[in-house]
Amino acid sequence: MAPCPPMKVAATLFAAALMSVAAATSAASTGRAGISRLTGEQAHELHSSGEWHPGCPVSRRQLRIVTARYYGFDHKTHIGQIVVNRHVAASVLGVLRKLYRMRFPIREMSFAAMYGPHPRPNGDLTASFECRQAAASPCTGGRMPTWSMHAYGEAIDLDPRENPYVGCGMTEDKTARSYIKRSNVRPGMVTPAIYRRTFATVGWGWGGLWAGSTKDYMHFSLNGH
Repeated sequence: MAPCPPMKVAATLFAAALMSVAAATSAASTGRAGISRLTGEQAHELHSSGEWHPGCPVSRRQLRIVTARYYGFDHKTHIGQIVVNRHVAASVLGVLRKLYRMRFPIREMSFAAMYGPHPRPNGDLTASFECRQAAASPCTGGRMPTWSMHAYGEAIDLDPRENPYVGCGMTEDKTARSYIKRSNVRPGMVTPAIYRRTFATVGWGWGGLWAGSTKDYMHFSLNGH
């Protein structure tokens, strides 16, 4: 067989590179579960929404879209997307798969709801990347002078209504007040057993185990903060 001409080899390699780039974004565009880079449109929406801006501790190139199936409160399967740091994307996808197999219900997990021009204000959005400072306790208000782990894409808030941020025995979310009492376990509430079977398996910490009176039951992060 005659060797391929150099131009044909170059063309073949170029086509393969294009196919590789297309494969990297196919999960986000087709709804297939997996990990992909942000498309140009998604990177733009992240910026225009204000959730990413110059000065954030990570660049948009460091972020990835994790597309995964999740079990809804309507007892149906949905396809959701979450934005995380590329270094934790595989771990996050694994955890989301565990939650789905457990039939742990998630209210909503959507790129459009988090970063789109018309986000759905349902107050119960599972999300990760958000370039902001750490939140202070509800009893003190304000912001902490440090970056939140969300600003690194290394934290996830899971079902915020069912798993509220509680400080001084209170929460700012009125719809979440009935969930402060954790002994009354209902769908979507994270328990220590659920944590051990999911995020603990990849070494992430949980705000529900923080010492003291402040708990962040929705919050999971790479370093536990």
